[in-house]
Amino acid sequence: MWAAIIAVLAVVAAAGAVYLVRCFHRFSFIKKLGEEHRALSWILAAVPVLVTALFAFTGNAPGAVVAMLYLAVVFLFFDLAAFIRRKMTGKETSPNERGIAAILFTVMILGAGWFAAHHVFMTPYGFSTDKAVDRNIRIVEIADAHLGVTLDGEKFARQMERIQEKKPDAVVVVGDFVDDDSSFEDLKTACRALGELDTTYGVFYVYGNHDNGYFRYRDFTPEQLRSELTKNGVTILEDESVLIGDGYCIIGRRDRSSGDRMSMDELMKDMDRSLYTIVLDHQPNDYDSEAAAGADLVLSGHTHGGHVFPAGQIGMLMGANDCLYGTQVRGDTTFVVTSGISGWGIPFKTGAISEFVVINITGPG
Repeated sequence: MWAAIIAVLAVVAAAGAVYLVRCFHRFSFIKKLGEEHRALSWILAAVPVLVTALFAFTGNAPGAVVAMLYLAVVFLFFDLAAFIRRKMTGKETSPNERGIAAILFTVMILGAGWFAAHHVFMTPYGFSTDKAVDRNIRIVEIADAHLGVTLDGEKFARQMERIQEKKPDAVVVVGDFVDDDSSFEDLKTACRALGELDTTYGVFYVYGNHDNGYFRYRDFTPEQLRSELTKNGVTILEDESVLIGDGYCIIGRRDRSSGDRMSMDELMKDMDRSLYTIVLDHQPNDYDSEAAAGADLVLSGHTHGGHVFPAGQIGMLMGANDCLYGTQVRGDTTFVVTSGISGWGIPFKTGAISEFVVINITGPG
């Protein structure tokens, strides 16, 4: 499936590049140049696309490709708007006006997306339970740090200082803490920041699909990742559960990508049903079984809230996830999907924000 998706994206990107060259060639000064130097005018029109392609090969390839596609879509939008205006009013909109408007509008979109990705918001949720828990608790959820994209180790540590101000009883890291190009120095700094959090019950971690790496070109191993987490007091849960307080249980699932994880029925079969169960599952795509098993709260990440519009919506149509962002209730189970404290590959978010989630759980009375 991924090979087909990549192939389609490559074709769309190539078509977008050709369209952009034609759009730039319509600018009056380039068109005028073409009257005497046709080849030179097309070369000049291709320069912005060639620069983007060069950046894709030497810098952030996903970001460069997405930026180019956004510009192509915005150019197309303004071309269609000009066509409709001409048909309805007989008035023309010059190529210069359309081109300048398209460039400025794209800069605004990507600028806002840059802010949304690099500024970490705090998103609060509040849930209540009738179960006989001993006290109300506050859990902070973070996911999808993908260290090195918008957050290096030091920036991640500063976000942990903000989280500490919320006085959490527990902090849960729900997968994709690192990525293939994360550095060992950033990993050590970020793990040290997790270890310095002062919580009632501790910091709990489950693996995401990126944590063990796909291409193995980062400068640390999965074993070093595990070692840095554990030596900083982070509890790694792999199809395991742990009691916190009197009346709460955290269940950490292996990621779906592992291909070898217990079902929710297996994880819950010996569970004391009077406990309020909090399931950590990186990918939000096992909702039916988690609800049927009787989990109270399921926390996930993975989707980045859509990250770049309309990628998340397309993923939902393809059935990749059960929820893109926010909360959903099935039966007696509440599901929360965070958009992540950072994101993969692309340094701007046009479909979501970066966030950490603060969850207050209130017992009876």
